[in-house]
Amino acid sequence: MSFTNLGLSTKVQAAVAAAGYVSPTPIQQQAIPHVLARRDVLGIAQTGTGKTAAFVLPMLTLLEKGRARARMPRTLILEPTRELAAQVKEQFDKYGAGQKLNVALLIGGVSFGDQDLKLTRGVDVLIATPGRLLDHTERGGLLLTGVEMLVIDEADRMLDMGFIPDIERICKLVPFTRQTLFFTATMPTEIRRITETFLHNPEKIEVSKPASTAVTVTQSQVPCGREPHEKRETLRHLIRGATDLKNAIIICNRKREVALLARSLQRHGFSVGALHGDMDQTARMAALEAFRKGELPILVASDVAARGLC
Repeated sequence: MSFTNLGLSTKVQAAVAAAGYVSPTPIQQQAIPHVLARRDVLGIAQTGTGKTAAFVLPMLTLLEKGRARARMPRTLILEPTRELAAQVKEQFDKYGAGQKLNVALLIGGVSFGDQDLKLTRGVDVLIATPGRLLDHTERGGLLLTGVEMLVIDEADRMLDMGFIPDIERICKLVPFTRQTLFFTATMPTEIRRITETFLHNPEKIEVSKPASTAVTVTQSQVPCGREPHEKRETLRHLIRGATDLKNAIIICNRKREVALLARSLQRHGFSVGALHGDMDQTARMAALEAFRKGELPILVASDVAARGLC
């Protein structure tokens, strides 16, 4: 199977080929034809399976026809964190470079004025975190009545972060006739209820068992002492002993632990960046950019901020 067999437009196929991709991943192979057929899709897939392209590529194809209107986006993508939203924006920049589509981000840490200006110009693709999206609708600067496709990504993380009430509100603001694409790694009871409420006869695509690990991930368990300083010592030993280690993301449960561990590693001579929710957007993006460039090969992040980065 190749991307030429999925029904994507010539422009999108050319962009995929230019990016060096030949064969779709299982989630892409199964989801793309159903998205192009305007079916609702329930995708159960882990991060790292290529699910973002599974909705970005067909969305680019469908959006080649039509025109955006001021303050009325044609498609809406919901992400739980600013970082994930920014990554999806990068996918549109990558695959939609040859198209004249307006793509906008609505995330915290950015002024409302700049975002309002983009909305006024008309947006084909709106990528947003739930809270900031509702802020704009409540201020009267955004109408969702023209949304043709709604994507709810990382739904189980939305649940963990308490966004489900916001998701329910947003689903009631978009047209009943819209197409809905819903992606989650797990299917707890609350997520199942949401899918049964807001999806219409969806095509269920399950490329990995709920709560399973992606095949691209290797897991191992390392014994260490119970005290925090013993855990940090074990971590330093692992990093120093790793063969051909180019970069690493270390995930902590709490923001306070992120700051503490980052400072500890820095004191022991490691080049480390930190990423957590209390940082302003400029600092968060600077840390990510330094990590991607290799200027800071180690990134210590909170669980929420790291979602989708590894």
